[in-house]
This record gives sequence, structure tokens and C-alpha cells, in this order.
Amino acid sequence: MITPAAIVSTAAFAALGILCVALLITVWRVVVGPSLPDRILALDMLTGIAIGFIAVVAVRTGFSLYIDIAIALGLVGFLATVAFARFVLSRGDAGPETRKRSE
Repeated sequence: MITPAAIVSTAAFAALGILCVALLITVWRVVVGPSLPDRILALDMLTGIAIGFIAVVAVRTGFSLYIDIAIALGLVGFLATVAFARFVLSRGDAGPETRKRSE
């Protein structure tokens, strides 16, 4: 019979694998992204993936302080995204689509 600990361990291992794939795809978007908003969105996604990693580690280790760290990272990531959005709006460059409409 399968124990609950084995199920949690297998699910955590699968979650880490999925998060690794998501991390690689998102890093690719940060490097190759065609516009600044795409890169900013990818950086926000990297924050979400980091929160996912921290949550999975918290489940695997049973150390609940990691959840507090994930919450703090979520708040900081949100503030960083808002700051980047204000930067893009003040710069007036939302990407190639905006340039086509303005010409």
C-alpha cells in the first residue's frame, strides 16, 4: 500500500520538475522577449515560479517559515511589477505594436 508520505514526496518531485521547465521557458522569454513589457511580464513570472519553489520546499521539509518567506517575496514581486509598469508608462514605449499605431 502507498503511504501518504510517498504520495507527497512523488507530487513534490513532479512539481519541482514542472517548475524547472517553467523556469527555463521563462528565462528564455526574458532573454529573447521582443519588447520591454514581455520581459517585465517574464520577470513577474519568475517571481511566481520562485514562490512555487519555496512552497514545494516548505512542503517537503515541513518547515513552515518558508511560507512566510514566499508571502514576503510575493509582496516584493508585486511592488516591483508596479514599478516596472510605471517605468514603461513614463517612457511611453509599450512595444512594437504601439509604434505602429502612432505612426
